[in-house]
Amino acid sequence: MLTLLARWIVNAAALLLVGYLYPGVQLAGLGSALAAALVLGLVNAVIRPILVILTLPVTLLTLGLFVFVINALLFWLVASVVHGFAVTGFGAALLGSILYSLVTLVTSWLLFPRGPRR
Repeated sequence: MLTLLARWIVNAAALLLVGYLYPGVQLAGLGSALAAALVLGLVNAVIRPILVILTLPVTLLTLGLFVFVINALLFWLVASVVHGFAVTGFGAALLGSILYSLVTLVTSWLLFPRGPRR
């Protein structure tokens, strides 16, 4: 449970960093980042797998590149739902989702290593 809370805070910080680095993604503050990270996590856990399965033929046809479109659309969807989190357009959602994925990948890799447990 504590790890889940820590990951949520790290993902919110990553979202704040993306908002700071890229002007196409705006966040009103820490509260907005926490809410957006929570909703983004829920959307990625529930809606994303369904969309990936439904668009599997297109994803195979584009050699997996359509997954970037799915991620961007979900990022854009969360921005339209969460107050204080805004994305200026599809291009910004695409680049913002890629940056967010990279930042969360690196921070999760550094802070939560998956080594053998003793």
